Amino acid sequence: MVLVTLVGEQLAVEGQEFMYLGANSECRSCQLKTVCFNLKAGRNYRIIKLRDKSHECNLHEGKVMVVEVEELPLTVAVPPQPSEGATTTIDKKECRNIGCDSFDICATTTLQNGKTYTIRKVYERLTCPKNIELVKVDVTET
Repeated sequence: MVLVTLVGEQLAVEGQEFMYLGANSECRSCQLKTVCFNLKAGRNYRIIKLRDKSHECNLHEGKVMVVEVEELPLTVAVPPQPSEGATTTIDKKECRNIGCDSFDICATTTLQNGKTYTIRKVYERLTCPKNIELVKVDVTET
């Protein structure tokens, strides 16, 4: 599914990846806000196509460009034995060890408890300071 959004012209490069941080209160009165705010906060996206249209923007330096983006998979930690193509429910992990190399994928805030995800790619086992067996995987929402 093609997603269309607006990005600052400095960011508007095919292949460029970015994280959508969410709606900005300065944009409340903008007529184009529904196009800017149609992505999921905290998720990563890749620009796959630039469209030949730009608009003035008070928030960005210069203009914003109309672009097509794709949502990138989430990289998370799951218990061992995952297989590509399998579906799984992933619960958020309660971890406060911010010094751990895997903290960002173990304690990601983008997961929704009870939601089903499809495993797209399996990476390596993770070394957990709490001796919890975990594997790094990419997942998408089902």
